[in-house]
Amino acid sequence: MISKYGFDVVAMVVALVACGTIMVWLFVDVMIMKYGVIGILFLLLVFTLNFFRDPDRTTPSGDDLIISPADGEVVLIKQLREDEYLKGDAVQVSIFMSPLNVHVNRFPITGTVGYYRYFPGEYLVAYDEKSSLRNERTHIGVENLRVKVLFKQIAGFIARRIIANVKEGDRAVAGERFGMIRFGSRVDVIVPRDAAIRVKLGEKTVAGETVLAVAP
Repeated sequence: MISKYGFDVVAMVVALVACGTIMVWLFVDVMIMKYGVIGILFLLLVFTLNFFRDPDRTTPSGDDLIISPADGEVVLIKQLREDEYLKGDAVQVSIFMSPLNVHVNRFPITGTVGYYRYFPGEYLVAYDEKSSLRNERTHIGVENLRVKVLFKQIAGFIARRIIANVKEGDRAVAGERFGMIRFGSRVDVIVPRDAAIRVKLGEKTVAGETVLAVAP
């Protein structure tokens, strides 16, 4: 299944590949060049379809579970003071999303969107810890009667468009899609300090399925 957030890009690439293939087939006489260009166009199409894939996920149930909002690799786990939304001691889990990962983002908990901010910024490599403070990003806070979670969609060196179809007051459901980041990025998830972290550095996460932490 192709994500609805990528229909425009997929349609453009399909049209480009179709037109390019026809033009090359009709006007390029050198066989090795003809098949080489068509092969490159085909790889572009495959990459685009792979990037915007949107598989269904089975989200584990439990009101104490904090679920990964992103596919990728855990690149940072650190303690910090979070004064923007949680207003207290917290733990940050950062997930790096390569261009080969699924890039659709999902809510980590069920509750109400209590905070939303968009920040324009730079485009450092998303793997860099400084990207959390300097890159283009959105900050989204969701809360319920048990826990508050802040998570950040962070643009990377290649990613230049963040999609977040949320606003304050919206209902969030754990595991449901809410947006994506195009072409390589990072997601930071910030939970209360007393939450039990269930992932470790280098671990691969699956959006909507991997349990990042358990709320106290």
